[in-house]
Amino acid sequence: MLFDSFRMNNVTFGNRVLRSSMGGRTAFYDCTVSPAWVHFEKRFAQGGIAGIISPTISVSETRMSPLEYPTLHSDRFVPPLRAAVCEIKRSGSVEGGCRYIIQIGDTGAATHTSLRPQNGDRLSASSFFDFLYGYHNRAISMSPAQIKSTIDNFRQAARRVVEAGCDGIEVTASKGYLIHQFLNPATNRRRDEYGGSIDRRFRLLHDIVEAVRQEIGLEFLFGVRLSAKDFNYLPVNVRLPPVWPLRHYFVGNDLRETTVYARRLEALGVDYLHIDSGFGFPNPKGSPGKYPDEGFRTFVNATRHLSGKAGARATIFNILPSTLRKGVLGLGWRFEPAANADFAAAIRKVVSIPVIANGGFQDLDVINDALEKEKCHMVAIARPLLANPDLLEQFKNGANKPTHPCSFCTLCCAHTAVFPLGCYDLCRFDTQEKMMNQILAWSSPDAPFDMRGDPIQ
Repeated sequence: MLFDSFRMNNVTFGNRVLRSSMGGRTAFYDCTVSPAWVHFEKRFAQGGIAGIISPTISVSETRMSPLEYPTLHSDRFVPPLRAAVCEIKRSGSVEGGCRYIIQIGDTGAATHTSLRPQNGDRLSASSFFDFLYGYHNRAISMSPAQIKSTIDNFRQAARRVVEAGCDGIEVTASKGYLIHQFLNPATNRRRDEYGGSIDRRFRLLHDIVEAVRQEIGLEFLFGVRLSAKDFNYLPVNVRLPPVWPLRHYFVGNDLRETTVYARRLEALGVDYLHIDSGFGFPNPKGSPGKYPDEGFRTFVNATRHLSGKAGARATIFNILPSTLRKGVLGLGWRFEPAANADFAAAIRKVVSIPVIANGGFQDLDVINDALEKEKCHMVAIARPLLANPDLLEQFKNGANKPTHPCSFCTLCCAHTAVFPLGCYDLCRFDTQEKMMNQILAWSSPDAPFDMRGDPIQ
């Protein structure tokens, strides 16, 4: 089942596995894609996956975060991206080549980092305080003019995706980013046409999808990444003010709301839905696995200079013993195979377009079970492919799980705003030196190390 081809809109995928959205500081400082970025993506294409979903590429000139991630806020980024995508697609080993889908988004008030604080990084649906996500002391509500500008940012970025020769585009309405902040009733307390009821909270996503589809036409593959359930109470966080009813505050959107969103997205002409869960990145539901204490501590210390909140957050992390941090902040963090497959199945029941499930896929039998039981049409995998870019080759050779499986420690996710992306689980390597070597091998075409950190003879 995994190795069966699948077609969405006019794009045929050679199998049912996509590399999910992931990235880590491999672009130039001006956010132009670099040879390191190309080399990183090619590793997955060469491993035989059907397609790659890019890291979230910013549509906003202000909110280019994290640093050294690509952006598409200007036409000048198109030529280098076009050359990079062409090279990545050519390197695919699966029949028909590796497809490339660009995921575009806007972090809003969840913006991770900046060289110096910028007011643009505070913009959201409403004003609120969030201890864990975003670096500013407080988010501020966007004006109607700023909302209109954001919609146009998505429209223009979509045009650039087409011009760059990509196979498809995906808008992220998940991860706790700007669109998600409008969808979530805990962070959207607006009283205009963009907030309040479920219809008005959906308005921003509606307008963005309409603008994007109008710009790219009906024949270009277009998907939306959507959180099936927000689980606002995870991870343990302080988010103020509380909202009523308390279900909106502690839960956020549940399947009752998300199935409404799904049907409306289908009616707007979206070709597929990419399903995860949780609010914020990383979170225990979107990245099921162990609590990444070391990674969070690295992040909060790296951003402590950006605001009073960020400084206090780092101080608290450093003062509290690790056992206490893990006991409190680690609540809800655990690995669950195919964590969001049942949510994808619930969405699939209410729409006729393809559904992709994300989270907790590593073993062949788990992947095939989700596909054979028709919970989803395709699966999206990130961390296990980072641990084993040859995962599909191992499956073809008869393995049910990789020789050196991903531990789902989630450290790669927590480090990604500060460090290059790679596997940071020291338990998977003989020495710390080998762990660092494989990170260099991900980013450099000339690094003399393989994916286990061993020297290349």
